[in-house]
Amino acid sequence: MPPGSRTPAIMFQGVASNVGKSLLTAALCRLLARRGFRVAPFKAQNMALNSFVTADGKEMGRAQVLQAQACGMAPDVRMNPVLLKPTSNVGSQVVVMGSPVGTMDVHRYLAFKSEAWKAVTRAYESLAGEVDVMVLEGAGSPAEINLRAHDIVNMRMARHADARVLLVADIDRGGAFAALAGTMSLLTPSQRRRVAGFVLNKFRGDPSLLASAMEFLQRRTGRPFLGVVPMLEGLQLPEEDSVSFRQGSVPGVRRGNEKVAPSDIDIVVLDLPRISNFTDLDPLVQEPGVCVRAVARVEDFGEPDAVIVPGSKNTLHDMAHLRREGFVRALSGHVARGGTVVGLCAGLQMLGDVVEDPLGLEEGGTMEGLGLLPLATELVRGKTLRRVAGRVEAALDSTTPEVAGYEIHHGVTRPTRKDGDGADPVPTIRDGDGKVVGWGRRDEGGGVRIWGTYLHGVFDADGFRHGFLQVLRKAKGLPSRKGAVYGTGPELDRLADAVAAHLDVEAIVAMTGL
Repeated sequence: MPPGSRTPAIMFQGVASNVGKSLLTAALCRLLARRGFRVAPFKAQNMALNSFVTADGKEMGRAQVLQAQACGMAPDVRMNPVLLKPTSNVGSQVVVMGSPVGTMDVHRYLAFKSEAWKAVTRAYESLAGEVDVMVLEGAGSPAEINLRAHDIVNMRMARHADARVLLVADIDRGGAFAALAGTMSLLTPSQRRRVAGFVLNKFRGDPSLLASAMEFLQRRTGRPFLGVVPMLEGLQLPEEDSVSFRQGSVPGVRRGNEKVAPSDIDIVVLDLPRISNFTDLDPLVQEPGVCVRAVARVEDFGEPDAVIVPGSKNTLHDMAHLRREGFVRALSGHVARGGTVVGLCAGLQMLGDVVEDPLGLEEGGTMEGLGLLPLATELVRGKTLRRVAGRVEAALDSTTPEVAGYEIHHGVTRPTRKDGDGADPVPTIRDGDGKVVGWGRRDEGGGVRIWGTYLHGVFDADGFRHGFLQVLRKAKGLPSRKGAVYGTGPELDRLADAVAAHLDVEAIVAMTGL
């Protein structure tokens, strides 16, 4: 893009991670789209374990998918050209323009940063050339001075896009004014000039109580406050990553042994150390009469109606964790009581007899699985990334046979038994070509209470989800009830309306020159 013809751009950066930048970006995207502008989101580098597969088989962060939906656009990998997926405390799989390029520790990734930056700038210029305005999101904080020399996502990206920066602080954490002042003091003079104003996010209470502090900081920095956005309770929108899940702040998900009403379905999701794509659970959380509990300790397991073993970025690590913490015995007891178990992606792999990692993609070696499904999985170098439109087999109850979702995995899974005694795995979900993407095991009554699938998003299908819950209600002796309709559109509108009421959108639009 030639100098002087930059697409207008605005950027949200934060004084820390998890201050609400992603949802503010989505809200502004929605508000600009409502005004008739062609708008696109952009985050140069995203570290997240919640990812999505685009229509052309590329992987990107879920936050930018939500932001694309807010814009009325199809998810496009150019919106998130670099995705880091942690596999351990010191290493991450690096995904560039939707395809994995390797697993790197911090030193290898720093050496790779120049190549990553080339991909980032190419993606930005290509995408920006197709729209009227760009809304960018930073990562972490621009004041992390130990990372400044290698920055490709905060102020360096703002300079490349010639974007004005709105600095966001989460006032619910405390220390918001100090964080804003401290961040400004650690920026270079040219970086400070990019900051157009401040936004206080997640506020509870009377905003008039903030007036004196806001006036003080405005005098000190010369930057105005452009909004005090309240804590938006009950928004049913996908979370960006496991930070919120770990902190227990995902709306609707209860923690541990919280009491469940006798009239509710109790679904336990195992809180794995490397949990990924827990957004698979969002449709269940929104259902009336359903309690989803995240359980990290076996003492809190209780006697649920169903257990979900979710996705993981390190199957072997998390399977060893389940065994070490006593969850194998808890699951065996649950099955003996007639309970349901569902495995999603890596969870499916864990439910099998064995997982092999001959190439050392995760932990290396071979590990015994949970033994609940007669399956064996081998982790292979090639990564399966594809969208799937599938059909549910008769083995699973469903009011409609159609499901859709996406696969993101390195595993190849195959049946291990063919003895015809009822223990053989039965297909539960097939793709449009007839390939099996889900397996189960029949119980003595002919039903399938233990099953798993590689399909992320399988519960998004209203008919399938309602049928699944109806089976659980019937087993518990509860009457059937009408299920919810799942979708993010109305929630995005609610988010945009709430933010518009508390953010100076007119001033922000004026900054872009639109």
